[in-house]
Amino acid sequence: MAQEIERKFLVKGDDWRQLAEGRLYCQGYISSQGATVRIRVVGNQGYLTIKSPTVNFSRSEFEYLIPLADAQEILNTLCDRPFIEKIRYKIEVAGLVWEIDEFTGVNQGLILAEVELADEAQQIDIPHWIGTEVTGDHRYFNSYLVKHPFSQW
Repeated sequence: MAQEIERKFLVKGDDWRQLAEGRLYCQGYISSQGATVRIRVVGNQGYLTIKSPTVNFSRSEFEYLIPLADAQEILNTLCDRPFIEKIRYKIEVAGLVWEIDEFTGVNQGLILAEVELADEAQQIDIPHWIGTEVTGDHRYFNSYLVKHPFSQW
């Protein structure tokens, strides 16, 4: 079983922009009880991801490559609207990869950074462009932003 251990933060300033190129992501969520079921398109690749509920900042995660045509069909026919649209930047700092998501569409203006850890007690160096930690705040889960877009807060 795959385990995702992740902390999430708001991003401040623009210094991080010069450190990486971004890639466009489009993802949708299929309504479920408890688990999160996500379909994602990145470039010309599709992904199916299933995640268990989060406990502290850990959860089970299962991710599979699927054909692009299948991902697009699932997005268009089975996923809740609006889609999550964002540009993702990956920046390595002190041996860890920070993923910065700059949201577009109805979540425009929200910029989040996530870092995956080996265990919950792992110590991390926080870059100067990282702001408030929002790991436990469900409002910043992508699956929540589908039903409660940032532009409506």
